[in-house]
Amino acid sequence: MVINPRRRRTPALVVDGLTVTLGGRAVVRGVALELAAAERVALIGASGSGKSLTAAALLGTLPAGAEVRGSVRVAGVDVTGLSPARRPPAARVAAVGQDPAAALNPLVAVGAQLALPLRNHRGLRGAELARQRAELLSAVGLDDAERVLRSSPGELSGGQRQRVCIAMALASRAGLLVADEPTTALDLVTQAQVVGVLRDATRDTALLFITHDLAVAASLCDRAVVLHQGAVVEDAPIARLLTDPCHEQSAALVRAARAGALPARVGAAS
Repeated sequence: MVINPRRRRTPALVVDGLTVTLGGRAVVRGVALELAAAERVALIGASGSGKSLTAAALLGTLPAGAEVRGSVRVAGVDVTGLSPARRPPAARVAAVGQDPAAALNPLVAVGAQLALPLRNHRGLRGAELARQRAELLSAVGLDDAERVLRSSPGELSGGQRQRVCIAMALASRAGLLVADEPTTALDLVTQAQVVGVLRDATRDTALLFITHDLAVAASLCDRAVVLHQGAVVEDAPIARLLTDPCHEQSAALVRAARAGALPARVGAAS
Protein backbone atom coordinates (compact mmCIF):
# COMPACT_ATOMS: atom_id res chain seq x y z
CA MET A 1 0.00 0.00 0.00
CA VAL A 2 1.36 3.40 -1.00
CA ILE A 3 0.71 6.18 1.53
CA ASN A 4 0.29 9.64 0.12
CA PRO A 5 3.06 11.66 1.84
CA ARG A 6 0.91 14.77 1.54
CA ARG A 7 -2.03 13.27 3.38
CA ARG A 8 -2.68 15.50 6.33
CA ARG A 9 -2.61 14.22 9.89
CA THR A 10 -5.77 14.72 11.90
CA PRO A 11 -5.53 18.06 13.72
CA ALA A 12 -5.11 17.87 17.47
CA LEU A 13 -7.88 20.44 17.92
CA VAL A 14 -10.51 22.09 15.73
CA VAL A 15 -12.83 24.67 17.26
CA ASP A 16 -15.57 26.02 15.02
CA GLY A 17 -17.99 28.79 15.98
CA LEU A 18 -17.64 28.20 19.72
CA THR A 19 -20.07 30.39 21.66
CA VAL A 20 -20.46 30.17 25.43
CA THR A 21 -23.36 31.94 27.12
CA LEU A 22 -23.56 32.55 30.88
CA GLY A 23 -26.58 34.17 32.46
CA GLY A 24 -27.94 35.13 29.07
CA ARG A 25 -24.72 36.90 28.02
CA ALA A 26 -22.36 35.54 25.34
CA VAL A 27 -18.90 35.61 26.93
CA VAL A 28 -17.23 33.60 24.15
CA ARG A 29 -18.44 34.55 20.69
CA GLY A 30 -17.91 32.42 17.60
CA VAL A 31 -14.34 31.36 18.38
CA ALA A 32 -12.62 29.37 15.64
CA LEU A 33 -9.12 27.96 15.91
CA GLU A 34 -7.14 24.90 14.86
CA LEU A 35 -4.00 23.22 16.19
CA ALA A 36 -2.03 20.73 14.14
CA ALA A 37 -0.50 17.72 15.84
CA ALA A 38 2.54 18.85 17.87
CA GLU A 39 1.90 22.54 17.13
CA ARG A 40 2.32 25.14 19.89
CA VAL A 41 -0.17 28.00 19.74
CA ALA A 42 -0.73 30.87 22.17
CA LEU A 43 -4.25 32.04 23.00
CA ILE A 44 -3.66 35.63 24.07
CA GLY A 45 -5.89 38.33 25.50
CA ALA A 46 -6.36 40.75 28.35
CA SER A 47 -8.21 39.79 31.52
CA GLY A 48 -11.89 39.24 30.75
CA SER A 49 -11.29 38.46 27.07
CA GLY A 50 -12.73 34.94 27.38
CA LYS A 51 -9.49 32.93 27.43
CA SER A 52 -10.22 30.81 30.49
CA LEU A 53 -13.82 30.09 29.49
CA THR A 54 -12.57 28.99 26.08
CA ALA A 55 -10.12 26.69 27.86
CA ALA A 56 -12.91 25.34 30.06
CA ALA A 57 -14.99 24.54 26.97
CA LEU A 58 -12.07 22.60 25.49
CA LEU A 59 -11.50 20.73 28.75
CA GLY A 60 -15.18 20.04 29.45
CA THR A 61 -15.12 21.98 32.72
CA LEU A 62 -17.50 24.87 32.02
CA PRO A 63 -19.52 26.10 35.02
CA ALA A 64 -23.03 24.79 35.58
CA GLY A 65 -25.60 26.65 33.54
CA ALA A 66 -23.25 27.50 30.68
CA GLU A 67 -24.80 27.10 27.23
CA VAL A 68 -22.54 26.00 24.40
CA ARG A 69 -22.97 26.36 20.65
CA GLY A 70 -20.56 25.50 17.87
CA SER A 71 -18.22 22.53 17.98
CA VAL A 72 -15.02 21.32 19.65
CA ARG A 73 -13.22 18.38 18.03
CA VAL A 74 -10.19 16.77 19.69
CA ALA A 75 -8.20 14.38 17.50
CA GLY A 76 -11.21 14.27 15.17
CA VAL A 77 -13.71 13.41 17.93
CA ASP A 78 -16.60 15.78 18.66
CA VAL A 79 -16.46 16.48 22.41
CA THR A 80 -18.69 19.55 22.47
CA GLY A 81 -20.33 19.86 25.88
CA LEU A 82 -18.93 16.54 27.14
CA SER A 83 -17.33 16.30 30.58
CA PRO A 84 -13.86 14.68 30.78
CA ALA A 85 -15.38 11.44 32.13
CA ARG A 86 -17.62 11.08 29.07
CA ARG A 87 -14.87 11.58 26.51
CA PRO A 88 -13.17 8.62 24.82
CA PRO A 89 -9.45 8.05 25.54
CA ALA A 90 -8.49 9.20 22.04
CA ALA A 91 -9.97 12.64 22.79
CA ARG A 92 -8.28 13.12 26.15
CA VAL A 93 -7.03 16.64 26.90
CA ALA A 94 -4.40 17.25 29.57
CA ALA A 95 -4.36 20.49 31.56
CA VAL A 96 -1.96 22.64 33.54
CA GLY A 97 -3.47 25.55 35.46
CA GLN A 98 -2.33 28.77 37.04
CA ASP A 99 -2.20 27.61 40.67
CA PRO A 100 -0.25 24.38 41.24
CA ALA A 101 -0.99 24.53 44.96
CA ALA A 102 -4.71 24.22 44.23
CA ALA A 103 -4.15 21.48 41.65
CA LEU A 104 -2.29 19.19 44.05
CA ASN A 105 -3.68 17.52 47.17
CA PRO A 106 -1.69 19.02 50.07
CA LEU A 107 -2.17 15.89 52.21
CA VAL A 108 -0.91 13.32 49.68
CA ALA A 109 2.71 12.71 48.69
CA VAL A 110 3.69 13.69 45.16
CA GLY A 111 4.57 10.09 44.29
CA ALA A 112 1.06 8.86 45.03
CA GLN A 113 -0.50 11.69 43.02
CA LEU A 114 1.76 11.10 40.03
CA ALA A 115 0.98 7.37 40.16
CA LEU A 116 -2.74 7.96 39.55
CA PRO A 117 -2.60 8.98 35.86
CA LEU A 118 0.02 6.32 35.18
CA ARG A 119 -2.33 3.66 36.58
CA ASN A 120 -5.55 5.04 35.15
CA HIS A 121 -4.38 6.00 31.67
CA ARG A 122 -1.48 3.64 31.03
CA GLY A 123 -2.34 0.69 33.28
CA LEU A 124 1.13 0.69 34.85
CA ARG A 125 1.97 -1.13 38.06
CA GLY A 126 5.00 -2.02 40.16
CA ALA A 127 8.52 -1.45 38.86
CA GLU A 128 7.40 -0.04 35.51
CA LEU A 129 5.21 2.55 37.24
CA ALA A 130 8.13 3.55 39.47
CA ARG A 131 10.44 3.86 36.47
CA GLN A 132 7.97 6.01 34.55
CA ARG A 133 7.42 8.30 37.54
CA ALA A 134 11.14 8.96 37.78
CA GLU A 135 11.43 9.52 34.02
CA LEU A 136 8.56 12.02 34.03
CA LEU A 137 10.13 14.02 36.86
CA SER A 138 13.45 14.01 35.04
CA ALA A 139 11.70 15.20 31.85
CA VAL A 140 10.43 18.28 33.68
CA GLY A 141 13.79 19.05 35.27
CA LEU A 142 13.27 17.48 38.70
CA ASP A 143 16.33 15.26 38.97
CA ASP A 144 16.08 14.48 42.70
CA ALA A 145 13.18 12.15 41.97
CA GLU A 146 13.18 10.14 45.18
CA ARG A 147 13.04 13.22 47.38
CA VAL A 148 10.30 14.83 45.26
CA LEU A 149 8.21 11.65 45.23
CA ARG A 150 8.36 11.42 49.04
CA SER A 151 7.53 15.10 49.50
CA SER A 152 4.17 16.67 50.08
CA PRO A 153 3.34 19.60 47.76
CA GLY A 154 3.91 22.05 50.63
CA GLU A 155 7.53 20.95 50.88
CA LEU A 156 8.22 22.03 47.28
CA SER A 157 8.70 25.48 45.81
CA GLY A 158 6.08 27.00 43.50
CA GLY A 159 8.18 26.23 40.46
CA GLN A 160 8.70 22.63 41.57
CA ARG A 161 4.97 22.19 42.15
CA GLN A 162 4.22 23.52 38.67
CA ARG A 163 6.73 21.07 37.18
CA VAL A 164 4.97 18.25 39.04
CA CYS A 165 1.68 19.40 37.50
CA ILE A 166 3.26 19.34 34.04
CA ALA A 167 4.57 15.82 34.72
CA MET A 168 1.08 14.70 35.76
CA ALA A 169 -0.38 16.18 32.56
CA LEU A 170 2.22 14.40 30.44
CA ALA A 171 1.54 11.11 32.24
CA SER A 172 -1.82 10.78 30.51
CA ARG A 173 -0.16 10.86 27.05
CA ALA A 174 -2.91 13.12 25.75
CA GLY A 175 -2.38 14.50 22.27
CA LEU A 176 -3.32 18.00 23.43
CA LEU A 177 -2.14 19.95 26.46
CA VAL A 178 -4.00 23.10 27.51
CA ALA A 179 -1.89 25.31 29.78
CA ASP A 180 -3.99 28.13 31.25
CA GLU A 181 -1.75 30.94 32.60
CA PRO A 182 0.74 28.39 34.01
CA THR A 183 3.46 30.98 34.69
CA THR A 184 1.43 33.89 36.08
CA ALA A 185 2.00 33.10 39.76
CA LEU A 186 5.76 32.52 39.35
CA ASP A 187 8.72 34.87 39.63
CA LEU A 188 10.56 35.76 36.41
CA VAL A 189 13.39 33.24 36.85
CA THR A 190 11.04 30.36 37.66
CA GLN A 191 8.70 31.50 34.87
CA ALA A 192 11.51 31.15 32.33
CA GLN A 193 12.39 27.70 33.69
CA VAL A 194 8.79 26.48 33.43
CA VAL A 195 8.50 27.81 29.85
CA GLY A 196 11.66 25.87 29.00
CA VAL A 197 10.17 22.72 30.53
CA LEU A 198 6.98 23.14 28.48
CA ARG A 199 9.02 23.67 25.31
CA ASP A 200 11.02 20.49 25.85
CA ALA A 201 8.08 18.41 27.09
CA THR A 202 5.72 19.19 24.20
CA ARG A 203 7.88 18.31 21.21
CA ASP A 204 5.40 15.57 20.29
CA THR A 205 2.26 17.08 21.87
CA ALA A 206 0.04 19.92 20.69
CA LEU A 207 0.05 22.81 23.17
CA LEU A 208 -2.50 25.58 23.60
CA PHE A 209 -0.73 28.09 25.82
CA ILE A 210 -3.18 30.58 27.33
CA THR A 211 -1.74 33.84 28.59
CA HIS A 212 -2.16 37.62 28.73
CA ASP A 213 1.62 38.03 28.27
CA LEU A 214 2.77 38.14 24.65
CA ALA A 215 6.42 38.20 25.71
CA VAL A 216 6.08 34.82 27.43
CA ALA A 217 4.09 33.42 24.50
CA ALA A 218 6.75 34.58 22.04
CA SER A 219 9.41 32.53 23.83
CA LEU A 220 7.40 29.33 23.42
CA CYS A 221 4.95 29.45 20.51
CA ASP A 222 5.11 30.13 16.78
CA ARG A 223 1.53 31.33 16.32
CA ALA A 224 -0.86 33.47 18.34
CA VAL A 225 -4.64 33.73 18.40
CA VAL A 226 -5.76 37.02 19.96
CA LEU A 227 -9.07 37.20 21.85
CA HIS A 228 -10.91 40.42 22.60
CA GLN A 229 -14.33 40.61 24.24
CA GLY A 230 -14.83 36.89 23.64
CA ALA A 231 -14.03 36.89 19.92
CA VAL A 232 -10.94 36.12 17.83
CA VAL A 233 -9.61 39.37 16.39
CA GLU A 234 -6.31 38.11 14.96
CA ASP A 235 -4.61 34.79 14.15
CA ALA A 236 -1.03 35.17 12.97
CA PRO A 237 2.55 33.97 13.33
CA ILE A 238 3.99 35.61 16.44
CA ALA A 239 6.93 37.04 14.49
CA ARG A 240 4.49 38.90 12.22
CA LEU A 241 2.25 39.92 15.11
CA LEU A 242 5.18 41.57 16.86
CA THR A 243 6.15 43.65 13.83
CA ASP A 244 2.81 44.33 12.15
CA PRO A 245 -0.26 43.72 14.35
CA CYS A 246 -3.51 44.16 12.43
CA HIS A 247 -5.92 44.81 15.31
CA GLU A 248 -5.73 47.53 17.95
CA GLN A 249 -5.95 44.95 20.76
CA SER A 250 -2.99 43.04 19.27
CA ALA A 251 -1.06 46.31 19.05
CA ALA A 252 -1.80 47.01 22.72
CA LEU A 253 -0.46 43.58 23.69
CA VAL A 254 2.67 44.19 21.62
CA ARG A 255 3.24 47.54 23.34
CA ALA A 256 2.85 45.90 26.74
CA ALA A 257 5.27 43.13 25.79
CA ARG A 258 7.87 45.59 24.54
CA ALA A 259 7.55 47.67 27.69
CA GLY A 260 8.43 44.53 29.63
CA ALA A 261 11.35 43.70 27.31
CA LEU A 262 10.64 40.94 24.85
CA PRO A 263 12.95 37.92 24.96
CA ALA A 264 15.58 37.91 22.25
CA ARG A 265 14.32 34.60 20.90
CA VAL A 266 10.78 34.75 19.54
CA GLY A 267 8.72 32.12 17.77
CA ALA A 268 11.04 29.62 19.41
CA ALA A 269 9.09 26.42 18.86
CA SER A 270 11.50 23.61 18.08
